[in-house]
Amino acid sequence: MAARTYILCPGQGAQAVGMGKDLYESFAVAREVFDRAKQILDWDLASICFNGPEERLNQTDVSQPAIFVASVASFRAALDAGVIDATAIAAYAGLSLGEYTALHLAGVFGFEEGVKLVAARGRHMQQAAVASPSGMVAVLGADEEAVATLCRDAAGGEVLVPANINAPGQIIVSGSSGACGRALAAAEAAGFKAVALKVAGAFHSPLMQPAADRMQAELDRVTFASPTTLVYSNVTASPHTSADSKGRFVELCPGRSLAGLAKRINRRMPIDSAATAESIAQLKQN
Repeated sequence: MAARTYILCPGQGAQAVGMGKDLYESFAVAREVFDRAKQILDWDLASICFNGPEERLNQTDVSQPAIFVASVASFRAALDAGVIDATAIAAYAGLSLGEYTALHLAGVFGFEEGVKLVAARGRHMQQAAVASPSGMVAVLGADEEAVATLCRDAAGGEVLVPANINAPGQIIVSGSSGACGRALAAAEAAGFKAVALKVAGAFHSPLMQPAADRMQAELDRVTFASPTTLVYSNVTASPHTSADSKGRFVELCPGRSLAGLAKRINRRMPIDSAATAESIAQLKQN
């Protein structure tokens, strides 16, 4: 009997030039995913994923559909290779954007609808980011109380809020460009490490409210099905229904960002990767 499997879907920030290229070259099912995305979007997503430029890939209107499509392609490739048993999948979970991938894989909406939704989400968030210069900063080594204090002290009358509690000792703050600059300096002065993230704007902050309002209209037109498999929520960190989380974890393309966060929570948690053709081949050998 195959081990219970949990599928982890990366979010924005995991993108890298070249992602999905070897999957495209090695698996017909992955090629079909990228080629279908090109038809839906009417522009060549694969070319930007495989060849860049990095500056364009990092723009949220590109990176969101790019990560969604790359993740779906790696999932299909892993199924095709037999390293994931569809009947053994216990639940899906995704970081931010990755929850859209998780919901698609769980049957809540189809691939075309998913591509259109994440592309719209990216456009609306890009517009909000351009309208209000902003960013995000990873604060390492601080707890939630310390980060909340840092945000209050560094805001300087601008927006600066804790946005993502990724793992113990890693919290992301989000806000106006000036406030993020002050947060970098304040965090270092307090003895913490701080890193500015390669993102287009202050995601998960009040500066994204215009994007949220526009996205609501996009979501209102979609008919959602009930998930065929459990999906864990970003908001509650709990499944939409009860679940037993013992089993095997597999992270999809791109990268190993979620495995890194999980290790901060539980160093003994084994997480396989299906991000590349090579990693899928290694899983097949095991």
